[in-house]
Amino acid sequence: MYAFQPSVRSWSACIQLMPHGTSGSRILQRSLVDVPQSLKVLQRWASNAPAKRPITKLMVANRGEIAIRVFPEPLRTKILKGKPTVKGRPGASMKPIDFDQLRKDLEEKHGSRVRECDVLSASMYPKVLDEFLDFHGLFGPVECFDTRTFFVGPKIAENLVVEIEKGKTLHIKPLAVTDINSKGEREVFFELNGQLRSVMVKDKTAQKDMKVHPKAQRGQKGSIGAPMPGTIIDVKVKLGDRVEKGAPIVVMSAMKMETVVTAPVSGRIKFIAVSVGLKLEGDDLLVEIE
Repeated sequence: MYAFQPSVRSWSACIQLMPHGTSGSRILQRSLVDVPQSLKVLQRWASNAPAKRPITKLMVANRGEIAIRVFPEPLRTKILKGKPTVKGRPGASMKPIDFDQLRKDLEEKHGSRVRECDVLSASMYPKVLDEFLDFHGLFGPVECFDTRTFFVGPKIAENLVVEIEKGKTLHIKPLAVTDINSKGEREVFFELNGQLRSVMVKDKTAQKDMKVHPKAQRGQKGSIGAPMPGTIIDVKVKLGDRVEKGAPIVVMSAMKMETVVTAPVSGRIKFIAVSVGLKLEGDDLLVEIE
């Protein structure tokens, strides 16, 4: 009656690619017990399978044709619904990568600390690598902390011994944390190698309920931040304007002096985050250019 005889291996592979408890998964599980009685129901489910399900993506063969050989027809055809499929090895159709140029781009964006493994990571997971290097550039070698200190944080009066490199050890002792201020920050007092220090730390949990001005994104030339604390006295551009590199964008007043902020790149004004009279802190976002 049907053009194929599905195997136990075929159904098992299908089940592994479906969310546990879905109707399709339950149908396939029943198929392992009684295949003939479940074929009509299974094909009906395949005809309505969502396009973004993992099983649909696999049927396109974006993981290679070998991965789909265990699936019988017409199950695959019904799930694809005419979508184009990848022929041969998926990687063969990818554009070649210029690793030397990729490394230059990364060094321009994140500095000269880029390693070979970072270049390889950027070729596969560019967004993840950017977030990692931005985090590392902002907070330094946090891998020197133990797991609990990194995820939970140290306790008050707890003595931390951190070896940042061979022969260089830091002794850190948290002393006190102040209440949150109007900027959503807390001042943290601590001893560093016996010397009293303090640092302002943003309380991200508290800032969710506060109106905090966004910061310019590090490493993105089109994301322009305030060069210093001050007040906006003039905005020279409008949304959608095209600007050339070096064109005036915003005029700020700081310490009774006017500062003209210019465009670091040419492009179109994508977003304006300020207005005349607004008071800003350093690195607060002014405009975005794309």
